Amino acid sequence: MEIIIYFFIILIAVVIGSFIGAVTYRIPRGLGIVYGRSFCDHCHEPLGWIQNVPLFSYLVLNGKSFCCHKKISPRYFLIEFVTIIAAVYLYSVVSVYLFLIYFVLFLLCLSVLVIDLEHQFIPDELIWLILFLSIFVMGNSPFQNLLAGFLAALFLLIIYLLTKGQGMGLGDVKLAVVLGPWIGLYSSLIWILGAFLTGGLVASILLILGLAKWKQKIAFGPFLIISFLYVFFTKI
Repeated sequence: MEIIIYFFIILIAVVIGSFIGAVTYRIPRGLGIVYGRSFCDHCHEPLGWIQNVPLFSYLVLNGKSFCCHKKISPRYFLIEFVTIIAAVYLYSVVSVYLFLIYFVLFLLCLSVLVIDLEHQFIPDELIWLILFLSIFVMGNSPFQNLLAGFLAALFLLIIYLLTKGQGMGLGDVKLAVVLGPWIGLYSSLIWILGAFLTGGLVASILLILGLAKWKQKIAFGPFLIISFLYVFFTKI
């Protein structure tokens, strides 16, 4: 019975992951996420159902589009894959109620990460959804949790003001406000420190490899998300 449950979780997760891949592509481009068929990123040819099967289509087509034979971005495959991993892990460690809430949180965080990484902006709609979702898990210390978000955001806001927006964006500040309450005051310190250490390490590697230049702006949101998910997943 347990195997059947995990099978359905994986099946649902890969479909949702495919949807997140489409959402993170469409939102920055001002495209509707409810209506409109999927299309090739290169020639914009509408895709048939066989080309839209999550994971399977990418592997069978060898990472190339069926219509124009150009390389398909691995973003779709990676998004679907990590969504499956997160769903299986969360189901194995928390109750069904918390699984639903935490899985939605993960999907929102993943969407923020992808959009900010690719376009260097964080949609306010996703920020509001994370904030709304946090209402269900405030627990017995709502004020302390809210304080965690406020202090984390204040710290990033100070950096934003001191660097005149060069070292931090307001989207990162708003993200800190809504993520802080999920992990509390103490864990927020580890979260923010982890984000800066991860960001600094990645930036150094990119500079050494010549993939980035000095003073080149690198989105900080993905590092906030990665550090947050690590802290959050190790706490539950």
